[in-house]
Amino acid sequence: MLYPCNIKFNGKRKKLMAENNNSNKNGVRTEDAPKRKVSEINLLWVFLSPYKNTIIKAFIALVVAAASTLAIPQAIRRIVDMGFTSVSIEYINLYFMALLGIALVLALATFARYYFVTWLGERVVTDIRSAVFSTVLTLSPVFFENNRSGDILSRLNTDTTVIQSVVGSTASVALRNLLTLIGGLMMMLYTNWQLTGYVFMALPFIVAPLILLGRKVRGLSRISQDKLADSSATASETISAVQTVQSYTQETFENNKYAGYIETAFDAAVARTRMRAILTFLIILLVFGAVDLVLWLGARDVIAGNISGGELTAFIIYAVLVAGAMGALSEVYGELQRAAGAAGRCLEIIATESEITAPEFPEVFPTPSTGRLRFDNVTFAYPSRPSEKILEEFNLDVKGGETVAIVGPSGAGKTTVFQLLQRFYDPLAGKILIDDVALVDADPVEVRRHLGVVSQESMIFAASIAENIRYGNQDATDEMITAAAKAARADEFIDRLPEGMDTFLGERGTRLSGGQRQRIAIARAVLQDAQILLLDEATSALDAENEKLVQQALEILMQNKTTLVVAHRLATALKADRIVVMDHGKIVESGNHEELMQKEGLYAHLAGLQFGV
Repeated sequence: MLYPCNIKFNGKRKKLMAENNNSNKNGVRTEDAPKRKVSEINLLWVFLSPYKNTIIKAFIALVVAAASTLAIPQAIRRIVDMGFTSVSIEYINLYFMALLGIALVLALATFARYYFVTWLGERVVTDIRSAVFSTVLTLSPVFFENNRSGDILSRLNTDTTVIQSVVGSTASVALRNLLTLIGGLMMMLYTNWQLTGYVFMALPFIVAPLILLGRKVRGLSRISQDKLADSSATASETISAVQTVQSYTQETFENNKYAGYIETAFDAAVARTRMRAILTFLIILLVFGAVDLVLWLGARDVIAGNISGGELTAFIIYAVLVAGAMGALSEVYGELQRAAGAAGRCLEIIATESEITAPEFPEVFPTPSTGRLRFDNVTFAYPSRPSEKILEEFNLDVKGGETVAIVGPSGAGKTTVFQLLQRFYDPLAGKILIDDVALVDADPVEVRRHLGVVSQESMIFAASIAENIRYGNQDATDEMITAAAKAARADEFIDRLPEGMDTFLGERGTRLSGGQRQRIAIARAVLQDAQILLLDEATSALDAENEKLVQQALEILMQNKTTLVVAHRLATALKADRIVVMDHGKIVESGNHEELMQKEGLYAHLAGLQFGV
């Protein structure tokens, strides 16, 4: 069975985005979330609507269970009024058999309700998690500049668990009690309208605190979830940098910082709990106080002969059911408010639109690719620093198969060139073209398929060597993976490992040296076989021996490819067909090593610093 795990692809995400006008385009605003009741309900309905049949089955089971519960007092009423007086033993047997039958129907309906709503909760939370995660994967770097990964994980795990609890349990409990409340009031009216009138007179005093305090519970629930997310984000960041923490002996500082966050989260949770407890206390006191008053009046009527004992008994049971339902609803209401806050936090992620999107009708790259690159008067500033131009009227034309090294001082814009080529950002002005197709007119996924990237610190996943290399092409065979490893000179150390290609590398490849990680990354790029290579100083952090091995692997990888090399160490640039020198977002010099040295410009100055000439 196919489940709608990613609403982004079925058109519903656009609807959510249109309704979510309180969210930033690439950031999350939390202060408006408690006000977006309609959006939060719509969010849940988007995920619930594919399972209408299950909802209908659960609702039928709920109605049957509520009806069975409400039928029991009527059976008891007849037993009290007639069963112990002049009625024969056969009628007594019949009444008690009927009561047992009602209990059986109630048990079966409760079983069906529990199964259907639990299944629904598990299914919906799976879909929401998938939608949140798939949306996060499509967002541009701007989003991650504004939001910490720990907060995103909190929404993905903690908030969806709250939603699961509500959809899979609390919602059905609330609906069951609501049906019991309504049905109980109707049966009370049927049993004795005068006593029921007294109950209706007391209802406004019960409902008002439920509404007023419920809003406060919702706001406090949102604050509690935000504080918990802050603590999760801090823990995630600290754990990922645990070696740095230990190197600088900052364990106590980080521990105190985390303790401060979780204490703040605890205080917020206590405030929420206190408000919920006050709400429950008031509702129970008011409900049972009203019931006590009504039953006192009813007892006086029995003594006066105005109503029968069975009638009062049935009314008492209905009153208890109604009071219990009101008390349960007061408690469940807080959970529903908490879930609304959680749904709002998930909505903010799902409804976030990436800065980088594919046009409605993207242009198709020619096949085969020539690998030509062109920057045409490109001006760019990072969204977080809009006033600081990183590139300004930048022009660069790279022929297919040419190797161009980009050098320059820090902050010149070298890495930004790579960021723009991968279409993580779009330029403010000008065009970037691959094979004469403007990147803004193409699908970002197709753009990146034309690019193979090896960075200074390549990402290694917590998986086997084979799985890490296969990341370059998930359709690759074992033979292709082995060939890629040999081309990257990675077989030199893989063959020495007891488990070979199946060796688990640990998180971020902690079981490998820097040179070994780089060769795994190069093997991945070999397997990808993209026509254009982006090498961001892939050897600068290596010792001489590993640098030689990695450089040999790169030379194989670069054959017949268009290659851009960001070179912090000028020795890397010497073999390039052309060297371009950047400064303050512009190309200030261009040529080979000898030509640039003769110009005695910026390149000659940098070379003098590195080579001592």
